[in-house]
Amino acid sequence: MTESASYIGRFAPSPTGDLHFGSLIAAVASFLQARCKGGKWLVRIEDIDPPREVDGSADRILLDLKRFGMEPDEPVLHQSSQIKKYRSARQSLIKSNLAFKCSCSRKSLPGSGVYPGTCRRKVRDPSMPLCVRVKTTSKSINFNDGLQGQVQENLNKDCGDFVIWRSDKLPAYQLAVVLDDALQGISEVVRGADLLDSTCRQIYLQQLLNLPTPAYIHLPVATKGGLKLGKRFNSDPVSQLDPVKAISKALEFLGHRPPPGMRFERLWIWAIEHWNIERVPARKTISLDGVGGFQL
Repeated sequence: MTESASYIGRFAPSPTGDLHFGSLIAAVASFLQARCKGGKWLVRIEDIDPPREVDGSADRILLDLKRFGMEPDEPVLHQSSQIKKYRSARQSLIKSNLAFKCSCSRKSLPGSGVYPGTCRRKVRDPSMPLCVRVKTTSKSINFNDGLQGQVQENLNKDCGDFVIWRSDKLPAYQLAVVLDDALQGISEVVRGADLLDSTCRQIYLQQLLNLPTPAYIHLPVATKGGLKLGKRFNSDPVSQLDPVKAISKALEFLGHRPPPGMRFERLWIWAIEHWNIERVPARKTISLDGVGGFQL
């Protein structure tokens, strides 16, 4: 393994619940990708949605990562500390006529969910809470995902002008993640394929804000009962699991089967030595239902 000062990866959980197996998979993959590249691995707490946050979950997530042998190479960044930068970027886009205020709610959109440009020229109802949307174009956004392959999207057709600042006066995920990836110098984003649809929007914002575009790898998402494992569906937290068992199961999910009976320290050494992103299944989802090997 050679040192690469230019490689910086990250794991960016939201503090809306405890770490679960689906999140652990993303953490393990991003951590190993950084380690096998000889680069840095950072952790960012995406705490910009107070109504959904669970008290103490950020601290518990960080403790679980440490217990599983994954500690960031730099101090943890909390998005809540970056609100001024998000606000400045929002104002810059509005001033440049690249974004506009909008009174339309999600419920008011047509059945397709594609924003029809209602408030582009003039706010339809100034008495309503206003969000801010970025103007999209018919130009296609393309990128080559390191696992899922070529991705192309026409934002104007597929989603329309999308929200970068919410009507409840909170920054939207798309704007915050783009600014923070640039701030932290992220060179490659390794995350779940449930965020694949967001990537073209993020690349578009990077272009508008003259920010670098990292490489992207979108991992298969673990599902159970037809649903993505997640905090909102009360997926079992991994806090009570044996670290060796939990990491071994995550590695198996990612196409790497460690030898049985390995001790914790040796397991991580083996994982770093044998990690190969090409061995990860190039699928968007993998169901854990009825797969005995993944009964945690």
